[in-house]
Amino acid sequence: MAAKGKKEKAAVKRSAYFKIDGKNAVPQRRYCPRCGPGVFMGEHKDRVTCGKCGYTEFKK
Repeated sequence: MAAKGKKEKAAVKRSAYFKIDGKNAVPQRRYCPRCGPGVFMGEHKDRVTCGKCGYTEFKK
């Protein structure tokens, strides 16, 4: 349960990270260059961030 006045976040489905192209699954988000494949980076308005190691790239 969420605290009073707070909204609960819905979990992102694993299938939302990939797009099916014929027989191949193409990743829709970037992988973290430090952590490697399997760790996706979060897309923000002005930056791309890894939630595991904290690596951040700012958009221009």
